[in-house]
Amino acid sequence: MGATIQDVARMAGVTTGTVSRAFNNYQDIRPETRRRIRDAAEVLGYRPNISARNLAGKKVPNMGLIISGILEGDEKDIHAFQLLRGILGYTRAKNLEMAMYATDSAMQSTESYTDFCMRHSISGTILCGIRTDDTYFQELMRSGIPTVAIDFPVETGKGGWVSIDNRAAAAEAVQALLTSGHRKIVVMSGIDSADVTLVRMQGVMDACRDAGYELPADRILQGQFSQEEAYSRMKAYLASCPEVPDAVFCLSDLMALGVMRALKETGLRIPEDASVIGFDGIYIGDMCQPPLATVQQDMCAMGREAARMLHSLMRETGAGGHYMIPHQLKLKGSFQARK
Repeated sequence: MGATIQDVARMAGVTTGTVSRAFNNYQDIRPETRRRIRDAAEVLGYRPNISARNLAGKKVPNMGLIISGILEGDEKDIHAFQLLRGILGYTRAKNLEMAMYATDSAMQSTESYTDFCMRHSISGTILCGIRTDDTYFQELMRSGIPTVAIDFPVETGKGGWVSIDNRAAAAEAVQALLTSGHRKIVVMSGIDSADVTLVRMQGVMDACRDAGYELPADRILQGQFSQEEAYSRMKAYLASCPEVPDAVFCLSDLMALGVMRALKETGLRIPEDASVIGFDGIYIGDMCQPPLATVQQDMCAMGREAARMLHSLMRETGAGGHYMIPHQLKLKGSFQARK
């Protein structure tokens, strides 16, 4: 049996009412008392039932979208607007409150995930851009706060995650290159610690294995999901490699934009000399010359489904698990068959 509010009160030397008021963020609790209560709760492993707390107070549940990386200029969060549109579409229809919070590595090292949610009175969260090796991620696994993640797995009773089938989508893109005659393929990979990188690279290897094609290790470049990093890595590769690639598959569209710039500056034509396929379907890709071939994922639908799943977890009317949004491979201007 887990710790109770009475256990916390005894250890902190206060009444249960004071503990309750501290967890409900009442301002009349002195800072030292609040710290003593939090320390006692941490030692005992006590987590307040946030859903019940909101119900007792007759509050409208507060759904939070926590995005990491924006304050650090992390380009991978270009999807945030479409994701937010999908979440707001659901919360508005259900008369829910929703707030967006931006965080970064420095903030996450000074405040726990649970404390962050309590300070902002968040009943449940949608996480985007949190890395699986992050302390925030590790804590959410035991926090008990309803949580839905975008693009990485959350395997808890109070959690779930939403994504496309990243492995199948990456395999589909590489298969399209191989079946259309490309044999000198370069892959621009992402951040090693990101779950989405690992899963998409599994798809790349699936397609290569099924086609009997060996992808040399020196043709896998690390673009870190950054346009500038991908540009630099591609320029360096083209300067040192005697064999010009006839295709580049990038695990994000932003990296594909950097790759296209590097190819053009080297004098290569797209797609006549080298095809380029990205991943994500960002609107900037359609504005390129030529338009970027890509794996299209519907971030608005992803946000909407994440909000629906989180709402059911907050009400304890549904399970989490993994929900996959359909994807589509769009072979546009930057792709050309070699046959």
